[in-house]
Amino acid sequence: MSAEGKLKEMGLVLPPAPPPGGVYRPVIITGNLLYLSGHGPVREDGSLIKGKVGIDLDKDQGKDAARQVALTMLSTLQAQLGSINKVKRVIKVLGMVNSSLDFEEHPYVINGCSELFRDIWGEENGIGSRSAVGFGSLPGNIAVEIEATFELNQ
Repeated sequence: MSAEGKLKEMGLVLPPAPPPGGVYRPVIITGNLLYLSGHGPVREDGSLIKGKVGIDLDKDQGKDAARQVALTMLSTLQAQLGSINKVKRVIKVLGMVNSSLDFEEHPYVINGCSELFRDIWGEENGIGSRSAVGFGSLPGNIAVEIEATFELNQ
């Protein structure tokens, strides 16, 4: 099944693709690689999921925020490419968690994104290499920011 078909089958609704929040491009394509700038957790109504994981949000709420980031990323891919079917596979995910100093479960939180990508593109193409790290703050106090690199179909 195609990525678009999987998205529909899962009944997922994408939030609006966010405009750049600074001087950068949301997407850069070079050769068959697509670099997707950092995204935050945008809800369907355009609001953001904010707060520190380990203080304002528990690890499951953080994981839900990372899943929402993945949906936001899919929205940008769809807006920029016309279809997420143009993505062949996930190459690399960098997940940044706005967390308390003693929070240690950053990989668990970023699984919210990684699991959704796996569900969309499958085990072989939806799981890439990954880093999951904690930060003392993120822009606008968003809970999670994620960037990724994808391989495009030729």
